[in-house]
Amino acid sequence: MGRLEDCAAHAWLRSPNTPAAHAAKRAAGNIPVVFFTGEDPVASGLVASLNRPGGNTTGVTSLFGELAAKQVGLLRDLVPAATLIGFLVNPRSPITDRNVRDALDAAQKLGEKIEIVHASSEAEIDAAFETLRGMRASALLMQPDAFLKNKRIVALAARDALPAVCQDRELVVAGGLMSDGTSIADLYRQMGLYAGKVLKGARPAELPVWQPIKFEMAINLQTAKALGLNLSNNLLSLADEVIE
Repeated sequence: MGRLEDCAAHAWLRSPNTPAAHAAKRAAGNIPVVFFTGEDPVASGLVASLNRPGGNTTGVTSLFGELAAKQVGLLRDLVPAATLIGFLVNPRSPITDRNVRDALDAAQKLGEKIEIVHASSEAEIDAAFETLRGMRASALLMQPDAFLKNKRIVALAARDALPAVCQDRELVVAGGLMSDGTSIADLYRQMGLYAGKVLKGARPAELPVWQPIKFEMAINLQTAKALGLNLSNNLLSLADEVIE
């Protein structure tokens, strides 16, 4: 591969999000693209199929749909008497509509009620929590989104004694209650492996889109105690990390 291809591959690895993937695909021409996306890459038009992507694009995907049902189920186990779950989303994210459909489908199957609240700025985060208080939400589910990986959300959830499940371990370390999601380190490792294969001459069209096989759950016991939650031994045994 020439220097242009090498630079393009490395530049893309520093931009792991869906809009960047589409922009790179449009601009790349014959330059191979290795992407990261949180949505279905077939439905979004990034690839022709997961097994045989076609074209000059392949990568890894962290699908929220499979996790939505599990996360809603975790909230039901954590707060059995919950009557309403708030779902905090960033309306500017290109995958919000898909994430909302996944969460609503999961809630319907489990017999739970979900209401959507939006935030794409610091002020809107505060407003979203006022809305959650007004609707008397019993628990909170968070969209996997870079902007919503925000310690302000952790602080407001603690203030309102609102049990929350997210996908990012970092928020649990910062004082959040629980995270459950794909291993981000594993996803980045796979991106690096795919980039290495492409740089050695592999064709993206023949590299299946990689789907996560490793998932991580983290629980903050101090936060659980502050919320008055009694976590079962079974739930604690499922956690990959328990923060005392």
